[in-house]
Amino acid sequence: MGLWRGIVLLLAFMIIGRGEGKLVKNFYSSSCPNVESIVQQAVSTKLSQTFTTIPATLRLFFHDCFVEGCDASIMIASPNNDAEKDAPDNLSLAGDGFDTVIKAKQAVEQACPGKVSCADILAIAARDVVVLAGGPSFNVELGRRDGLISQASLVAGNLPEPTFNLNQLNTIFAKNNLSQNDMIALSGAHTLGFSHCSRFSNRLYSFSSSSPVDPSLNSTYALQLEGECPQNVDPNIAVTLDPVTPQTFDNVYYQNLVAGKGLLTSDQVLYTDPTSQPTIVDFANNPGDFNRAFIRAMRKLGRVGVKTGNDGEIRTDCTSFNS
Repeated sequence: MGLWRGIVLLLAFMIIGRGEGKLVKNFYSSSCPNVESIVQQAVSTKLSQTFTTIPATLRLFFHDCFVEGCDASIMIASPNNDAEKDAPDNLSLAGDGFDTVIKAKQAVEQACPGKVSCADILAIAARDVVVLAGGPSFNVELGRRDGLISQASLVAGNLPEPTFNLNQLNTIFAKNNLSQNDMIALSGAHTLGFSHCSRFSNRLYSFSSSSPVDPSLNSTYALQLEGECPQNVDPNIAVTLDPVTPQTFDNVYYQNLVAGKGLLTSDQVLYTDPTSQPTIVDFANNPGDFNRAFIRAMRKLGRVGVKTGNDGEIRTDCTSFNS
């Protein structure tokens, strides 16, 4: 009797576990054992063509996971321009990120047709670009399936805005089961990449009636930014988020915040708000603490809203649904 009860309980746990979308590190060990090396090769090849591969792929993963979960819904191209990627908040996603996933998927399909989801390929590629930029390596949990919904109308209100304060940041991350510590660690991805002038020009020219320049902005840095982003500048001009080591994944982003050199309001507030300041100081002084927190946060991010088991599908082409 005890044995049967044990088996019934075990089956019940397996069913429950599947329901909450359990990911595992060796998901493709029999169906596509070389998937990670295939993706890494494709990412490295793409990186040899353009550095933008790195920040673009990392940002793509984040934007995917925060809308409908990590399900490659961001990858869908719609003839009517009404897919997730067409939403205003996603128009600044660089094409090189999409291309990285598409190239990696094509390489994986040649080796293991119909086995590996675009969602998992994006998750692997996001880890690979961190490593290629000098950041920490970590195992990626796998087993996601590709989503069946991609709508521009579902994006608004689900991504953090550059003007957010600490409360607003914490609220939007908490919706995705991510803590303040996770949010601060994931913001460290701004050690790479760019932002368009329009996302922060209010800090230079129209901060308040008494002070056009945001007083939390380092004055030398403010002058440098005014040079790079004069008023009425070409909207395509972009500025590096980390002015010191823009092509290296490191903890200099946090050192910049301590020095008043956070580019976006949502960057600098992490240091000016006394609730989050101790974490910024810790990460600025201890790269190991930052790397550990970043790995933990990336794992948690990768579990957001995942489809597993019989949910979703394994897309053949990342940019279109199978049916």
